[in-house]
This record gives sequence, C-alpha cells and structure tokens, in this order.
Amino acid sequence: MMPTEIWLIFIISICIVGSIVALELKDILSSIIAVGVVGLGIAVSFLILQAPDLAVVQFVFEIFAVIILVRAFLKKDYHKEEPSTINKVLVGVTLITLGAIFYLSLSVFKLLPPFGQPLFETAQYYVQNGATDTGAANLVSAIILDYRAYDTLGEVTVLFAAILGTLTILRIKKSKNSQEVTNEK
Repeated sequence: MMPTEIWLIFIISICIVGSIVALELKDILSSIIAVGVVGLGIAVSFLILQAPDLAVVQFVFEIFAVIILVRAFLKKDYHKEEPSTINKVLVGVTLITLGAIFYLSLSVFKLLPPFGQPLFETAQYYVQNGATDTGAANLVSAIILDYRAYDTLGEVTVLFAAILGTLTILRIKKSKNSQEVTNEK
C-alpha cells in the first residue's frame, strides 16, 4: 500500500495539470470539465486526509458549479470568443510560481503525521472526552454537532447557497425560453 503522502502528491499534481489545461484550452466546455476535475481532486484529497464532511461539501459544490458553468456557457450567445494573445513572460512566471507552490507543498506533506494518527491535541481530546462531554453515543456526531457546530452550519449554508444559485440559473434560462416561444407565436 502506498503512503498517504504519495497519493496526495499525485492528486495535487493532477489538480495543477488540470488547472493549467483549464486555462490553456480554447474550448470553454472543455475548460469547465478541467475545472471539474480539479474540484474532484480536491474532494478526493479531503477523503484521503480523513475529512469526509469537507469532501462531501466539495463534491456537491463542484457538481453545482459545473452545472451552473455548463448551463451558462452552453449557448454561444452568452459569450464571445476572442483570440488570446499569449505573453511568454506571463506564462513563464505562472509556471515558475506553480512549480514553487508544488515544491513547497511537498515539504508540507512531509510534516503530516502518519496516516490514521490524530493531527492535533484537540483531536486527541475529542477522542478521549467526546462521549463524556456531549453524552452522544456516536463520537462523529458529537464532534460535528457539538464541537464543530458553527463549521457544520457554514457548510450547510454553502450547500444551500449553491442549490439556490443553480435553481436561479435554471429558472432564468427556463423563463427566457418560455418568453421566446411565446414571442414566436
């Protein structure tokens, strides 16, 4: 079995490549798909780092973001494609910056404790005292609903906002199509 750090390095590499691909592609739909791959990589990273709550939020947010972007750019009348001018200095600076970020990320991964070990003293406190402090039978529920209630509320708010945004865009598009059909008659 490969160590966690190697998997994280692999996933971050895919995310970096996906980001570059998303920026360089001329086709907007393909760029949106590349952005979705980056978001998926981030969600998988959260799963590997034992943060399933963040992974679920990232998955759902990514799905809604891709739906919104595809819906917004599906028709050509929403945007105009113009040929881009490539500044070689800007591309060089971008690649150097991405390389530096990747190199610094490697050193951060080396600081992570072995997979399955608590990261902080706080996590050890939760494991040792969670059941007695909260009275909950399920330690995960106790942490999410007692110790991290505001964080959970924030995640639910993000999900709710993403759902409302998606429904708003879909409703606007539907009402424009309805008006076009009515005007044609």
